[in-house]
Amino acid sequence: MKQLLFILTLTFLFSCHNQAQVNPKQQEVINANPIEVPLQDGKARAYFASGCFWCVEAIFESVKGVEESISGYSGGFTENPTYEASNTGKTGHAEAVEIIYDPNIISFSELVDVYFGSQNPTQVNGQGPDHGSQYRSIIFYQNDEQKKIIEDKKAALAIELDATIAAEVYPFQKFWIGEDYHQNYERLHPNQGYIRNVSIPRLNKFKAKFPELLKEDEKH
Repeated sequence: MKQLLFILTLTFLFSCHNQAQVNPKQQEVINANPIEVPLQDGKARAYFASGCFWCVEAIFESVKGVEESISGYSGGFTENPTYEASNTGKTGHAEAVEIIYDPNIISFSELVDVYFGSQNPTQVNGQGPDHGSQYRSIIFYQNDEQKKIIEDKKAALAIELDATIAAEVYPFQKFWIGEDYHQNYERLHPNQGYIRNVSIPRLNKFKAKFPELLKEDEKH
């Protein structure tokens, strides 16, 4: 009986997690015109979803030219998403990060390289142990130039790996900042189990792969 209940629960969750991506409201988001975020004090902003935002935030903050990485939600059709609501898979949103960076130090193209180089690009609806549409991979573009960069790199990676690349390509609409307790989570909770076993190994793997993109104090 317990096994049957477990299977039914998984079936229900899988259905919920994927419901967001076939919802007509979600299609409106995908078909929308992108919103371009203007420079502020010479800094640009970019938006990525790549599994648990605890992991992604820490990866981008290790990169030279990145001033800050903020955890939150993007890509969905609901207003004011919360962590609990996003986890149902019904809001359309994915856990995402807002990257505030200096375009004179690092380009959007290089940030896309960081994005693809810090994940399993073929994993659908998740990264590592995290599964569901709220953990799906999405790259957000703000103009046609960014869209072309993303699509060219995605196509090249598909040829290189001889595989389908899971990342979705969305026009940027809005980023909702996550709850305070999610911000800088890896740095503030280095001994938490998930951080030790998932986030830090993922970060270290990225650092070993892209030493030339790291801030000086991250090269150790």
